[in-house]
Amino acid sequence: MPNRLQFETSPYLRQHADNPVDWYPWGEEAFARARAEDKPVLLSVGYSACHWCHVMAHESFEDEPTAALMNARFINVKVDREERPDVDDIYMSAVQALSGRGGWPMTVFLLPDGRPFYGGTYYPPEPRYGMPSFTQVLDAIHDAYANRRDDLLQAAAQLTGALDRAVLGIGGLESDLTAELLDQSVSRYAQRFDARFGGFDGAPKFPQPMNLEFLLRQYKRTGDARTLHMVTHTLEQMACGGIYDQIGGGFARYSTDARWLVPHFEKMLYDNAQLSRVYLHAWQVTGNGDFRQIAEEVYDYILREMTAPEGGFYSATDADSEGEEGKFFVWSLDEVEALLGDDAPVAVELYGITRGGNFEGHNILYLPNAAATAAERLGMDDGTFNAAVARIKDALYAARTQRVAPGLDDKVITAWNGLMLASLAEGARILGRGDYQAAALRAGEFIRDRLITDGDRLLRTYKDGQSKLNGYLEDYAAVIDGFLELYQLTFDDAWFTLARRLADRVLAHFSAGEGGFYDTSDDHEALIVRPRNVQDNAVPSGTGLMHVQLLRLAAYTGDPRYDDAARASLRLLANALREYPNAFGVSASAIDMLVSGVQELALVGDPAGADMQALLDVVRGAYRPNLVVALTPSDVAVTHGVIPLLDARTRRDGRATAYVCEHFACLLPVTAPDALADQLR
Repeated sequence: MPNRLQFETSPYLRQHADNPVDWYPWGEEAFARARAEDKPVLLSVGYSACHWCHVMAHESFEDEPTAALMNARFINVKVDREERPDVDDIYMSAVQALSGRGGWPMTVFLLPDGRPFYGGTYYPPEPRYGMPSFTQVLDAIHDAYANRRDDLLQAAAQLTGALDRAVLGIGGLESDLTAELLDQSVSRYAQRFDARFGGFDGAPKFPQPMNLEFLLRQYKRTGDARTLHMVTHTLEQMACGGIYDQIGGGFARYSTDARWLVPHFEKMLYDNAQLSRVYLHAWQVTGNGDFRQIAEEVYDYILREMTAPEGGFYSATDADSEGEEGKFFVWSLDEVEALLGDDAPVAVELYGITRGGNFEGHNILYLPNAAATAAERLGMDDGTFNAAVARIKDALYAARTQRVAPGLDDKVITAWNGLMLASLAEGARILGRGDYQAAALRAGEFIRDRLITDGDRLLRTYKDGQSKLNGYLEDYAAVIDGFLELYQLTFDDAWFTLARRLADRVLAHFSAGEGGFYDTSDDHEALIVRPRNVQDNAVPSGTGLMHVQLLRLAAYTGDPRYDDAARASLRLLANALREYPNAFGVSASAIDMLVSGVQELALVGDPAGADMQALLDVVRGAYRPNLVVALTPSDVAVTHGVIPLLDARTRRDGRATAYVCEHFACLLPVTAPDALADQLR
């Protein structure tokens, strides 16, 4: 009989609905039974695209004897970390404190009141690699709970106390938020930069889009060519590697090697949301058309394969298909030759295809050389070569659609949708793509209609017509970002109003007493501690992303609440950022906004008029990360009512007019595009 997970909406939880384990979802029912039966709780946390989560499930959770042991001795709780980042953060911090490392699947043992006393990650079915077997761990925990309870109670008390982040205790002064701090951060990145393959540190290698964005900002601030090279070399190497899907577009989660060749093949929405934006910005900075092409290919992949009928975006696709990692994505030489005929030699040269392969006897497609080099080796002119490449991609993509596809996690996560909305809306604006604009509007309307309740409260997740779970700080910050980008795409005041309303809710319900923010609202479910994660991980920290949005709102409104809240929170991170800049990329970008200043641009005139379009072309034609733009179609005599930046703005000589300001102090209004470009410089 299926267990209780059959009633959940999470695809990850439902993958375990037929386990012989008597799983509970996270909730009071499980802990009440643990108290009633005086049993410890076995908490297992993972996510649908996690390869080793599937491995442990097959080895242990589908094994009848192991499940019987779990059911007899524990109350078993399964959590999707993507739905419950609060639970994941608390207990991952506990596992890291206990073992010095973390990861998924995560296995944690709790007292019936929820306090952890032991934990780890993956456990094999038999002892190996210096690890005990999962059943050995179960036996040891059962023995300790029965015979050494006092020791466990003491361990749980100490560990829970160490997890409390009511006060961060890392401190700093607002005067520390300086250009010197930013320069020191760049120097730290340079020390860790992989000059050969790009990226930072060695294998496994993660793209780190938040840090690449920060470095782009620093190039904008300083003009230092070495800083730009760290970004562009990394983006070039990633785009040539197997971490990028050369046929279908989109990036995998990370590379297992230092050269970006062999990924774990899962694709996550949040990675592609952030990376599409970095490539878009890199194109603005450099004019390199390859960066624009990658951004567009990622957008096209998301709209083709990861967009729900309702307009929201799906979460992830799995690494495995038919029980094999990467099977959907790899090729043999025989397959390629049979499919492509006369074009096969072009594919072999371009994608580095060999008889022996580069991954378990098969080929992950990558670009060992530039396209021009491949064309030259084949003796083909650019036009003929490019036409062949287009045919090859179409043929291989069509053939791939006939394979068994990796599993799709089709739940909609609010924060990740906010990230994707922000990138897509900005892409539509910069690239002039009407199809992207239409998709961004649908996504914004989906969030507004399905994930906001009571006017200003966000829900975390949506699937099968059901929205649920209280939203987290990262949900609010990412959606505010998305709505502000949607406003700057459409200049529809309603999106700005929604963004500001959500920000006001954050200030009212997420603020910490010393400054900064908790990850959960003050009316959230009570957990053993209130989580407060200020470091970026795979997604930006809610705190870091909130810093940027508050400074943008301060520029639009002049409301000191937003600026004060951002500065008070950033001050707390100054010392930590000095030591570990790679963990605070988004917060460092917010400090750049303070150091470099935020430019405010108020436009007055018909948004569809040729004179206004000429001004907007100036605005959108360059990388301007610290610029906010507002537009009103008609003269505003006194107050705009929604966006104070537009107060008392009027046209000059009946033409579209631009006001360039900083802290609401403005230069003389201009109507000529060249004059606007000069002022923005």
